[in-house]
Amino acid sequence: MQILVRKAQRGDPDAFVSLIEENKSSLYRVAKGFFQSEDDIADAISETVLSAYEHIGDLKRSEYFRTWLIRILINCCNGMLRERKRCEVTEVFPEIRYLENDFSNVEFREMLSSFPEDCRTILLLYYGEQFSTREIAQILEMKENTVKSKLRRSRNELRETIVYSL
Repeated sequence: MQILVRKAQRGDPDAFVSLIEENKSSLYRVAKGFFQSEDDIADAISETVLSAYEHIGDLKRSEYFRTWLIRILINCCNGMLRERKRCEVTEVFPEIRYLENDFSNVEFREMLSSFPEDCRTILLLYYGEQFSTREIAQILEMKENTVKSKLRRSRNELRETIVYSL
């Protein structure tokens, strides 16, 4: 991937397209964690791809491309939610829905909907996208220990919710 990043930074559009193709399912799953509407998801991903293309030259370390791209997407999603809030739309914290794996369970989505947005995002990135706590800290611009403590608290809360529902 690092070779493709360097090619894209030198202006190779095919390399950039390849990078986006490699990461499109991750982009979709993260955006799906913010929005229910396929149109909103598509808008967020489109804005992310455009922004990444315009600023690929600003990426200092090619090995962090995926982390950098996901950070752009999260910023874009948060911006769209802020704009929506300004437009007085009532749904500020959308219910999380996932496309694949264990995250497709409706009850699980309902449990996560009560979590604060940052905790939902951490759970999504850790379990849904297999980012390390260090990578999540970089993406969310938090200290790694903060990510670890929020992850631990969220796990405990999730465990209690599951036990209580049984």
